[in-house]
Amino acid sequence: MSGPYVIRGSVVLPETELVWRFSRSSGPGGQHVNTSDSQVELRFDLVRTQALPEVWQQRALERLAGRLVGGVLSVRASEHRSQWRNRETAAVRLAALLAEATAPPPKPRRTSRIPRGINERRLREKKQRGETKRGRSGRDWG
Repeated sequence: MSGPYVIRGSVVLPETELVWRFSRSSGPGGQHVNTSDSQVELRFDLVRTQALPEVWQQRALERLAGRLVGGVLSVRASEHRSQWRNRETAAVRLAALLAEATAPPPKPRRTSRIPRGINERRLREKKQRGETKRGRSGRDWG
C-alpha cells in the first residue's frame, strides 16, 4: 500500500478497519489469470468505525444506504493484472466514495425575483409579436 488514503481534511482510512479479500479475476492476463488472485474486494464497516466523526458517519450511512450490506461498504477492483494495482484502485475508490458521501449538503438555492423592468419588457415584446401575427391574417390585398 502506498500510505494513508485521505478522505477529507485530516481524516484518513485506517488500515486496521479495512478488510481485504482476494479472488481470481476475469479479463486480461492469459493463463496467469487462472492461477493468481488478482481481483480485490475491500470492505469497510461504516457502522462500527471509529475513524469518522459522528456527523460524517450518519451522513454516509444515509447516502450510501443502497450500497451497504449489514452496514458494511464493499468496493471491488479487477481492472489491472496485478493485485497490488487493484488494491490501490480499490482503496482510492473507497476513499473517494466516502469523501463524496460525507460532504456537507449543498446550500439551498435562494430564488431570485425577476426585476419589474424585465417582466414589463417581456410582456411588451409578447404583445408586439401578437400584433405582428394578427396583421398577417384577414387582409385582402387584392
